[in-house]
Amino acid sequence: MNEKVLLILVDGMRPDALSACGHPFIEELKASAAHTLQATTIMPSVTLPCHMSLFHSVPSERHGILDNVYTPQVRPIAGLCEQLHAYQRTCAMFYNWEQLRDLTRPESLAYSCFIAGNAHTYEASNDMLTDQAIQYVGGHLPDFAFLYLGLVDEIGHKHGWMSDAYLKSVYASWASIERIVRALPPEYAVIVTADHGGHDRTHGTTMPEDMTIPIFIKSRSMLPGTAIRQASILDLAPTIAKLNGVPSNKDWEGRCLL
Repeated sequence: MNEKVLLILVDGMRPDALSACGHPFIEELKASAAHTLQATTIMPSVTLPCHMSLFHSVPSERHGILDNVYTPQVRPIAGLCEQLHAYQRTCAMFYNWEQLRDLTRPESLAYSCFIAGNAHTYEASNDMLTDQAIQYVGGHLPDFAFLYLGLVDEIGHKHGWMSDAYLKSVYASWASIERIVRALPPEYAVIVTADHGGHDRTHGTTMPEDMTIPIFIKSRSMLPGTAIRQASILDLAPTIAKLNGVPSNKDWEGRCLL
């Protein structure tokens, strides 16, 4: 098994917002991908801890990040990009929330693109990042690319989760997802997910609205329309490594979803 992988993460995207926003590409991806709308994230259900758990496949008590301020791990665990780099795989990252710069260690990335969401607006930076990712992935074919879209979380905090403005931001994010998925070279698998959900104008609790996330996996290795059972955000790093033909790191706690 050796597929290149594009991971797209929409910050703060609740699963029940997918049907409510009404973007037609969501149903198209459901039909062509394995998926679940009942995957779980970790506590605290906050952006940086959730991303650390996604990339390092351990809960927050293991990596030690409990809020949106990065601190070095006391007992370091190799993250996804470090594991892929150790097996001569190339990684690229596109993001508009600067704290994500600490997800990877030096020399594990072949390319990194940061566009400040608060400087360009998250609407504009989502579009700009998508353009950059389409151009770089199509031209350089990295083994793993990560595209982070921060608009939905920003709107959730400003206007409230499941508000009209929030649903419009989910729709706009899926327009970006459709654009890059349709532009991908055929050798790519695609994973679409979120880090956490939200309620009112916040998140970080054990409420189902905060803890439940969607996962879509479009790959030659999974039957279209398959239901994914009992998935966790911890399972994404082992799954991506397997798709890339790389073993999981010995310290990871998640399971491969393939």
